[in-house]
Parts: sequence; C-alpha cells; structure tokens
Amino acid sequence: MDNLIAWMLEGPAWLRYRALVDLAHMPDSSAEVQAARRAMLTDPQVTALIGELHGWPGIVLNSHKSAGQLYHKLKFVADIGVRWDDPGMPEVVGAAMAHQSEQGPFQLPMTVSAGHGGSGTEQRDWALCDAPVIVGALCGLGLSGEAAVRRAVEYIAGLVRENGWPCVVSPELKGFRGPGRKDDPCPYATLAVVDMELAAGLPHKEHVQFGAEALLDLWENRRERHSYMFFMGTDFCKLKAPFIWYDILHVADTLSRLPWLRGDVRLQDMVDTMASKADDGGRFVLESVWAAWKNWEFGQKKEPSRWVTLVARRVQERMKADGG
Repeated sequence: MDNLIAWMLEGPAWLRYRALVDLAHMPDSSAEVQAARRAMLTDPQVTALIGELHGWPGIVLNSHKSAGQLYHKLKFVADIGVRWDDPGMPEVVGAAMAHQSEQGPFQLPMTVSAGHGGSGTEQRDWALCDAPVIVGALCGLGLSGEAAVRRAVEYIAGLVRENGWPCVVSPELKGFRGPGRKDDPCPYATLAVVDMELAAGLPHKEHVQFGAEALLDLWENRRERHSYMFFMGTDFCKLKAPFIWYDILHVADTLSRLPWLRGDVRLQDMVDTMASKADDGGRFVLESVWAAWKNWEFGQKKEPSRWVTLVARRVQERMKADGG
C-alpha cells in the first residue's frame, strides 16, 4: 500500500472505506473493509446527513445548482457506499419514492412562475436536471431491481437523442426549457443520465454511447460550443466536490467508468488537464467549494483534500486499465 493511500486512510471513516475498496482494491468481505464500513455508518457527519435526509424532500426547489438540496445529498451518501437497508435509510428511500409521476421519474416540490410554464404555486414536478440524480442515487443504494426504479430508468433513458439528452421537464411545466437551442443536448442532463445508467448497470449501452459522445464533443469544441450556456472553461476545470453540478471532476469520473472510452484522446486530454493540478506528492487541493458542504473534508481550499485526491487517482487508474 503506497504512501498516498496510507494518507487517505488517515481521513474520516467514510473516506477510509472508499480508499480501501476503490484504490487498495480490497474485497467487501475483508475484515478491514467491513470494519471501515461499520465505522462509516457511525461517523457523526454521515449519521447527521442521513438524519437530514429524513426531512425529504427538503426546501422547495428553486435552483438545481443549489448544493444543499436533499437529492444531491442522497446521491452523495450513495456515492460513498451507504445502502438502502442501512440504519435510517429505509425511511429515506420510502420518502424519495413516495411521489412517482405517471411517466416514471420521481417528483420534487417546485414553484415555477407562470411566465416559465408553471402555475406560480408549489407543485410536484420533475426535470432532467433532478430526476436522473434521484434515480441514480436509488440505484447506487441498491434498488436498481425495484420495479418503480426500473420504470423510471426506462423512461429517462428513452428520452435520448443521437446527440445526448435534451432539456426535458414533466408535462405539468408545459414545455419549459433552459436557455438554449432545443436541438442541442443539455450537458448537465446528459451527464446525470449517463451517471444514472452506470448506477443501474448500463441497461442501455447504445444510449449511453450517444451521451458520452455528446460530452466529449463538447469538450473537444469547448471554445466554440456552449450548449444551454454550459461552459467548459476556467470554472469548469476547477476541482470541486462533491458531485453537484457540471465540472471536470464529475465528468471525468463518470466517463472514465465507461471501458470503451479509456483510449479516447478527448477523455485523456480532460484527465490530463485534471492531473496537471496535482502537487509533487500527487495530492489535490480544492479550487472551489460548495458552501453547503464547508464542514466536510472537501470543504476547504487550504490543504490537499483526501477525497478529491481519491477521486482523481481513481480516474487515473481507470484510464490505465484495459478498455472494453
């Protein structure tokens, strides 16, 4: 076990668990991994986060980029390895799945003005910038086999076009879409759906190929193409955690999980851009932080972050693995 992994293992329990599984490649059945996972489930920050999720769905949705939204926090607990049947989680997933739309995606409370296609009052809706995040989180928690979750995956995946996923909202919002050309893909929606598909076991590989190609094409042509006003410039390239929005760490982590892309020069260029930010010891410092997560290990920009270093190294290791 190298010095970098040893340094990560000095971090909080949830981070130790992921380092042992993702970088030390120890099986879940090993005593050390099981001990780290038990410690994760009693970690004060993790238990507090699960407690907060009991307030699902939280405040009325007014910005999908708001890092404090509970559906982003649900995705994070799934990312670190919490499962649906862990203490406190059955109540959370029950609440998250309580409001399923006729189409399949699960709904959140939103207030959308009449000028933007809504009623001006609180109502339950879904959009492709929240629905795949919720469904992906449920899959990550171990519920990909549930009929309601499969139905949501099928519907969301079926909205694909040859250039990825567009800006789509529930029928109640009467065709509202973001500031972009309707024929363009929505970069964030496309990223979120690819992420969801990975958590679901890639049931629609061809669809994912469309989405991945759209994201790589946007990177290759980032100086000219800014679909739905999503840029891949200086702010995009800042290291930021956790995975809330559209940034280099999120995109690289997602696309590097697709084996057939590991020889793609565009993805390698993105990974090289990320890797260039490491210090001499291979550690990474956050370049931007979400205020809602300021008390977490990755909530500061003064010292190298074990979590961001873990994610970056995980991406680099995947890119060295054989493709498929």
